[in-house]
Amino acid sequence: MGLKKYLATRGITMFGVLMVTLLLTIILVGSNMDIILKQGITFQVRAEITGDPKISDSFSDPAEFEAFVQDQIEQRVKALGLDTPWYSPQRIGLTMYKILILDFGHATFLTSDSGSSDVKDILLEKLPRTILLFTTATIIISIIGIFLGALAGSKVGSAVDRITSTFAVVSSSFPVWWIGMLMIFLFSFVYQIFPARATPSIPPTDPGYIAALLYHMALPVITIVMIGFGAWAYLVRNFMIGIMQEDFISAKRAMGISQKKIIYGHAIKNAAPPIITILALSLSGSLGGAIITEAVFDWPGMGRLYFEAITVMDLPVIIGATYVLTLFFLISILVADLLYGYFDPRVKTGS
Repeated sequence: MGLKKYLATRGITMFGVLMVTLLLTIILVGSNMDIILKQGITFQVRAEITGDPKISDSFSDPAEFEAFVQDQIEQRVKALGLDTPWYSPQRIGLTMYKILILDFGHATFLTSDSGSSDVKDILLEKLPRTILLFTTATIIISIIGIFLGALAGSKVGSAVDRITSTFAVVSSSFPVWWIGMLMIFLFSFVYQIFPARATPSIPPTDPGYIAALLYHMALPVITIVMIGFGAWAYLVRNFMIGIMQEDFISAKRAMGISQKKIIYGHAIKNAAPPIITILALSLSGSLGGAIITEAVFDWPGMGRLYFEAITVMDLPVIIGATYVLTLFFLISILVADLLYGYFDPRVKTGS
């Protein structure tokens, strides 16, 4: 099986996983979705009719006016296909097709910063901010963790090794929301170095918005790095312990190659495949698991959007966010597989 066939096979598998995820999501929220959509239509139609005095003044009998409103509501419901059960194959198929082409409809309650209720606009506004925050944090974590873990793994039992292992256990034991609240209290209220809210107070159209966003991002990034790099260093340490005992490392030492070059030039390269895999999965996992972190720091990304959507049961937003994050996760798995094969010649995409 060549690379093209491998990519085609993996693409079909990923598409199948995506479809199953969408189907399960629709099944779980289907009945509630219909109720919320119909309530939204009722509210919208009544607001449109009552907002036009000419329509209401044309009816002298309240019963006739109410019948007219109900007729408009029923027409709107039929136009959107909501007159058929949500579990009908036609409804499910149409919903999945719309989601595939990124047509998530309109949010029931939430809007973007620009005022748009289109779910696609809301997601396109929030997603880059989550990617910015967690990609930056993950890159810093991986750099610190790799170099510190490699150093600890090459000196098993040393002070650096013991400190790294201890810090990994301690940092992983504390929940991110608790550390986040302590960091906010310390650096926002006691020393007043960073703002308490990670959402800039100026509008996105302001020329200084990007600089303000980066400044507000500093405290969340520091917190995520503090909690994450210890576990990363411990994982790399364990990889390095096994590699440093390999015969080729002993041969490099016998050749007179410096210890520093052996660690960061040869051993790290052989530890690259599992490290790359963990990096890709950590990044995709952080994008989907950012709800608590973004809620604590009030970061205007996908995690806080998820939290707000769940709070008000804005199902179109929940479905759209689930689709996008699942797609990112599947793509990251594919990239990790390809990179694993690139760094480890023993792993082949075909034979």
